[in-house]
Amino acid sequence: MKNNIFAGALIALGLCLGGMFIFLGFNKFANKDRAVSVKGLSTREVEADYAVWPLSYAWNGNDLPALYEQVERVTARVKKHLLSLGFEEADIRQGSISVNNNWENYYGNRPEYKYTLSTSLIVSTDKVKLVVASQGKEASLLKEGIIVKTENWNLDYQFNGLPELKPSMIEEATQNARAVAQKFADDAQCSLGSIRRASQGQFSVESDQYQPWVKHVRVVTTVDYFLE
Repeated sequence: MKNNIFAGALIALGLCLGGMFIFLGFNKFANKDRAVSVKGLSTREVEADYAVWPLSYAWNGNDLPALYEQVERVTARVKKHLLSLGFEEADIRQGSISVNNNWENYYGNRPEYKYTLSTSLIVSTDKVKLVVASQGKEASLLKEGIIVKTENWNLDYQFNGLPELKPSMIEEATQNARAVAQKFADDAQCSLGSIRRASQGQFSVESDQYQPWVKHVRVVTTVDYFLE
């Protein structure tokens, strides 16, 4: 009789333990997918550290050799102007020269000048502030009849310091994501667990609409946290 009671107790204990383990297993299984997905943002405003500034000009004429000599004189004058602004020889290079025969294809009256010779001087420099300050200072050239053009889409302000910014920005974006996740966990009355999954978005560098030498750097990270 005692043996039967003892055996029954063991069976009951086993069933209780088994039920508890099954309950814990199901509870763990049910909670393993409880997670929250959040995004963290990090932004920086920086200034360009390199500029490419092309100054283009063109001259018309009917004698091609004489026209070429004229353009050479204009090039020397434009270069002198750039040096007077504070740029150095190493910052300046001449672009390609193109010749257009205006008499080959025309409609109506024949153009007065047969040839148009176009070229440019290109400033490539890390003196970004000097490039910004030099815009609109072509008055001395205009007085000599020299017209130089800078198309806004050709004036390129670049930022090359992104590799140095990335670590701190990723860290900040991740911290911001965790703060959002923690607020969600608090509101849901649960605990924030470990990271389930994380992905880093692409860094974007955009120019300011009114100050193109100012750059807006942005990155968004997406992090999934377990909720406990």
